[in-house]
Amino acid sequence: MNVGQDVRYIWEQYTKSKTVELKNQLVLHYLPQVKSIVLRLMPTYKAYSNYDDMLSCGILGLMDAVEKYDLNREVKFEYYAAMRIKGEIIDSIRKQDWAPSSLRRKIKAISNAYYELENRFSREPTDKEVADHLEMGQEELQDALGKSQMFNIIHFEEMVQNDMWEQGIQTGLESLEEEVENKEMVEILGKIIDSLPEKEKIVITLYYYEEMTLKEVAGVLGVSESRVSQIHSKAVMKMRTKMQFAGMYEPASTRNEPVSVHG
Repeated sequence: MNVGQDVRYIWEQYTKSKTVELKNQLVLHYLPQVKSIVLRLMPTYKAYSNYDDMLSCGILGLMDAVEKYDLNREVKFEYYAAMRIKGEIIDSIRKQDWAPSSLRRKIKAISNAYYELENRFSREPTDKEVADHLEMGQEELQDALGKSQMFNIIHFEEMVQNDMWEQGIQTGLESLEEEVENKEMVEILGKIIDSLPEKEKIVITLYYYEEMTLKEVAGVLGVSESRVSQIHSKAVMKMRTKMQFAGMYEPASTRNEPVSVHG
């Protein structure tokens, strides 16, 4: 019996009996996937968490995935588990609530300004135009963009891990309504990515779809990692705002918060 057949047999037995022993065997089998995901996330989140904490959260996500996975669905467990593992890690970091409310309000104001000016000018606004619109200096704007890096990443991850998308994967999209909603979300997200300036589009594609680290993306573009981080932050900020205006996403952390650039 090969490894694939052996794991399939364990899954079949676990589906019938749900014993702790069989569950532990499955968790041990998929543990390397958790470690792989943690190692990829470490360069981005190392300032806000450590390897052991992220690994512990990832294992909790894996255990949850094993418990909730339906073997009869036409979705590979590895794909479903990856969402659960990553979601548990991101949620743990988000709950630290490290961003003060003043920074959250400033980030929201800047996001809205980029969106508003792009619609007004029918083009990408410059940083100076955004700064002037918000009556702040360009240095203050760049400082806020730098500080928003982790905030934007965490809440963008929250957006793409939301319950509707996850439910679609777990249920196999049995409901026609769910299938239509999921398809519309994917199409809107695709259009939003396509509307980004070329460099921002490349960074988003390489980071989220090709699963490169920011350092690897910097190597591809021939720029510094800090520059890629800035490009990524600005792109994600715009994407979050556009998806919110499209009615696709409303992060809990910014609901009902007043929009102001001053703390």
